[in-house]
Amino acid sequence: MEAGTPELVKLEDLQVSSGLTGRKHVLSLLVENKPGVLARIAGLFSRRGFNIDTLAVGPTDDPDISRITLTVDGAVYPIDQVTKQLHKLVNVLKIRDMEPETTVAREMALFRVSAPVESRAEIMQFAEIFRAKIVDVSRRSLTIEVTGSADKVEAFERMIRPHGLIEMVRTGEVAIARSKPDA
Repeated sequence: MEAGTPELVKLEDLQVSSGLTGRKHVLSLLVENKPGVLARIAGLFSRRGFNIDTLAVGPTDDPDISRITLTVDGAVYPIDQVTKQLHKLVNVLKIRDMEPETTVAREMALFRVSAPVESRAEIMQFAEIFRAKIVDVSRRSLTIEVTGSADKVEAFERMIRPHGLIEMVRTGEVAIARSKPDA
């Protein structure tokens, strides 16, 4: 074939492989609470060119075990490949790909918003509508805490951004399995 001549592509070559899905994957990892574990997990993703969308780490009821909750775009990365690689890491005890319909997931965000006297009431009304809490007040700004789904946090951001978003901090999602109906 000549240089610059486009190659014909077969339709079946365009099919998405079975390891890829269009949904966001929330992975819950139970790991040994030891120095360097998070670095090894992040390094695994980094070496393979995978991007972690959100990452939250915290203690569990057992002081020797931590839970890492991370989200990865399943449309971009083969999730089965990721989990196989994670299982090989010594300090990883358990991995769960949380199914959206059987999971409760929440995120927390803090927004510092410009709040002059003339727009303060409207901003406070937005906070009330979103069941957010005003956690700090100054003469020129309000700091608001929002907890909920990532969609809720993003919707709140869209509402207050026009008022002058000074700073925003988000935790990333944490997730837990829903209780079974008979439990």
